[in-house]
Amino acid sequence: MGNNIKTTRVVKIGDRVIGGGNPVLIQSMTNTKTQNVESTVAQIKELEKAGCDIIRCAVPDMKAALAFKEIKKAINIPLVADIHFDYRLAIAAMENGADKIRINPGNIGSEEKLRAVIDVAKKYRVPIRVGVNSGSLEKEILEKYGTVTSEALVESALNNAKLIEDMNYHNLVISIKSSNVMECIKAHELIATRTDIPLHVGITESGSLISGNIKSSVGLGIILYQGIGDTIRVSLTGNPVEEIKSAKMILKALGLRKGGAEIVSCPTCGRTDIDLIGLEEKVNKLLEDYMDIDIKVAVMGCVVNGPGEAREADLGICGGKNAGLIIKKGEIIKRLPESELLMGLKEELDIVKAEKGK
Repeated sequence: MGNNIKTTRVVKIGDRVIGGGNPVLIQSMTNTKTQNVESTVAQIKELEKAGCDIIRCAVPDMKAALAFKEIKKAINIPLVADIHFDYRLAIAAMENGADKIRINPGNIGSEEKLRAVIDVAKKYRVPIRVGVNSGSLEKEILEKYGTVTSEALVESALNNAKLIEDMNYHNLVISIKSSNVMECIKAHELIATRTDIPLHVGITESGSLISGNIKSSVGLGIILYQGIGDTIRVSLTGNPVEEIKSAKMILKALGLRKGGAEIVSCPTCGRTDIDLIGLEEKVNKLLEDYMDIDIKVAVMGCVVNGPGEAREADLGICGGKNAGLIIKKGEIIKRLPESELLMGLKEELDIVKAEKGK
């Protein structure tokens, strides 16, 4: 952590704790209609299974706010209400079980309305996330800086947080997001030296699966590596379960999260005599059922580097000509036809799972 980066204060969200050096938690957002309790709960359950720690739902109207009561009963992770413009929705969401609310104080209305929200947050001890992004900057700040800059994002976020702290409420989280990766990085580097409020980090509107993952990996990787960030979201256009998979990989790559099944595979070349790409996809799918055990699986295409690389994994497949090897802890334990390699790996995974008592 850089010398000037502040250690963030501890904030409790439901039964989860962030800030103060606690592990970085993964957040996502549902894309169902929140008013539809059944479909929203079903999606949250999928996200829970994938490893989501905190879930946010849009609250566009009072029916959505009231739906929080039934949603909360059916899920196992903290529930966050995403509010814009109408302070009454923030109050209703908290009264119906929201564990955190996300607002932009600048668009929630008058000081009286903001104070009404804070009074209810105090009553239920609900943290408030002050959310600022490149598309929501105040007119006066845009006029001051001429365009969206990292300094503009930070000034807006701190000004909005101060509005709440001036009302004697300090149970806060800040998010400053931009679709411009470098501006987002600079903004986090700046704000981390100026406040101890925990930071939710993400690259907003980052795009589809490929572009979004690249932007998020670069941006979040650089920010998190500096010791900045208490929760993260990988914003992707598509199934939010993919966000969780990507976030877990980013945290694992940075050494910020351990455990779960991990796959390593070679990029293939002209020496490969099996359908390595197809096999790797099948292994990835197979490992979704083994995310509760800490295991590294190698999928290698040929005998040149395969056995050596697989030796570094707990289990490995090494391809040959229409056949392959199953390797366990560096030892060849099976030679199988290509068509039986996946089942051979599954058998070994089941043994490992049984040994670990999962």
